[in-house]
Amino acid sequence: MSEKRLWDKLARNFINAGNIALPITDTVLEILKMVITEEQAEFLLLFKRPSYTLEEIKDLTDLDDKSLEKMLSVLMHIGVVSGIPSRSTGIIVYRLAAFFPGVLEYTLMRGETGEKEKKIARLWENYFDELAEGTQKNYDTVMSILKNAKPIERIVPVEDKIIIAEESVVPLEEVTKILEKYDSIGLAHCYCRHRKDLLDDPCKLTDERKNCFALGRSAEFLISQDFAERVSKEDALRILKECEDAGFVHKVFHVRFDLERDEEAICNCCKCCCGTFANHYRGATPLMSLTSYLAKVNKDDCIGCGTCVEKCNTEAILLEDSTADINEERCIGCGICAHHCPENAINLVRTGPRNVFVPPPKIS
Repeated sequence: MSEKRLWDKLARNFINAGNIALPITDTVLEILKMVITEEQAEFLLLFKRPSYTLEEIKDLTDLDDKSLEKMLSVLMHIGVVSGIPSRSTGIIVYRLAAFFPGVLEYTLMRGETGEKEKKIARLWENYFDELAEGTQKNYDTVMSILKNAKPIERIVPVEDKIIIAEESVVPLEEVTKILEKYDSIGLAHCYCRHRKDLLDDPCKLTDERKNCFALGRSAEFLISQDFAERVSKEDALRILKECEDAGFVHKVFHVRFDLERDEEAICNCCKCCCGTFANHYRGATPLMSLTSYLAKVNKDDCIGCGTCVEKCNTEAILLEDSTADINEERCIGCGICAHHCPENAINLVRTGPRNVFVPPPKIS
């Protein structure tokens, strides 16, 4: 197999491991070559289906047991393979990481600041620019395809701004209830903010960088590989509250990007750093979120101060006749506007699950 075919095929396998169809460019291949050796790449091509046990991998390779153990150990430490015990059998199941979310975050999640990490950060920035260029050139086609795709992220709102009507709040829509489900919580560097630091464009809202969480078995894996540190539920809740005060959106990610499965991560996102938001505004990708809430303004209480306009990460609020007006098609129901409203003129009303799809701007 030629070297180019090797890396092309490996890149395709990483992308296929996720839920998002992404183009393979020379930049993608360069990123992979920065973190994976050619020997490791050849081994990773053995992963032709979603998961394998150790015994199944042994049947596919000529490596002896010690060499195989070392290979898997290194690949897990890099973050291109996960090894997580099966819930039903307890046997470790090895999976190829998705390209995004997955390999993307692991390349910079430890907060390292060397020349290698700076180069990787620049490569990711170049790739996002390539995505934007491709989307803009094929705008209608890309949007028609993505319009039918399932969102991979779920928005969990600021709890104290929810109006409880006849039905109570669904537990999985409360961040505190989500944390209560898990005994293991891992705290990691925010990949997005760290990448911006490496590009000399730091976050405008906070100097804190450890504000991303892994949950359950995913947390145990990340902790074991030094991607995250173990934290208590009390500390996690404190950090989440600090994130709300800073104006961050709680985004929840589920196992294998399946919203019917358990939660495995909580990110706290801002417009100036978050890849999802940033790639939307640069014209690369739509906003695609599952939410169950919508912000509502009490016109009688609103004084038109503009705080909500400033805080809204999706630019869903404008001032009309000195009163906040919410674009419901752009509102992801995060509650940040309500949390920061000095007059308590905004609350969240439960709509039931709804997909928010906002196409990126067309950029001339």
